[in-house]
Amino acid sequence: MRTGFIGLGSQGGPMARRIIDAGQDVAIWGRRPETLAPYVDTGAKIVGSPAEVGAASDVVCLCVVADQDVLDVATGPDGVLSGMAAGGIIVVHSTVHPDTCRRLAEVAGDVGVTVVDAPVSGGGRAADAGNLLVMVGGADDDVARCMPIFEIYGDPVVHLGELGSGQTTKLLNNLLFTANLATAVETLSLGSALGVDTTRLAEVITRGSANSFALGRVAAAGGTLDQLAKHAGGLLRKDVGLLEGIAGDRGREHGDAVLAAAHAALDRMGPAS
Repeated sequence: MRTGFIGLGSQGGPMARRIIDAGQDVAIWGRRPETLAPYVDTGAKIVGSPAEVGAASDVVCLCVVADQDVLDVATGPDGVLSGMAAGGIIVVHSTVHPDTCRRLAEVAGDVGVTVVDAPVSGGGRAADAGNLLVMVGGADDDVARCMPIFEIYGDPVVHLGELGSGQTTKLLNNLLFTANLATAVETLSLGSALGVDTTRLAEVITRGSANSFALGRVAAAGGTLDQLAKHAGGLLRKDVGLLEGIAGDRGREHGDAVLAAAHAALDRMGPAS
């Protein structure tokens, strides 16, 4: 299968590298020349525009940052859709609003291209190891066609339902992670107030029934959210806001506690930069 990849950052780069190393026919493009430099001596085909990626690919994976980036790269004047043939598939690995994927699908459908949303979790290290968690939404046939690519860097790969369901699931995951940050940091703070050494308390809990990934991150940062706020605060704030907008009244009815805890964590991280 001819595969295109756009978005060669800290997570997308290792994903693309695994596809290339698997011997696939891969076309890549990047806005910044320095992101393409590591691939000059590989089997990847470096092309001059998203349209050329589309023309060279049956499936194009997008791992760019924001909703507008997805739309610009796919639907812009020299975007993927301007070069892709009917029957192609665009895969959105970015974490964006489900409606962005649906909007893209409407435009893509006019030229016979379909869309699958497949946000990922695990970061560059998991991509390197081939065990990213891939959360997939889309039609059964489209997902089946993409599965050989997903399985190169993903384990597990979970098909959650129709287009957009992967994005909703990723946002729910990030909401709960953010809420868990609040409960973790407050538990360690309470322990300190009760005279328990914070480091040793974290050592115990990370080996007990109350362990969580969030607790591990807080413990590694010395019991605060300061470090996490610097490199992930903005993304978590974005994702919680997206999920809150999607949930609407249902969030207040079914998710009030977790939303409140998530906002408590965001408040501890300080104002949005």
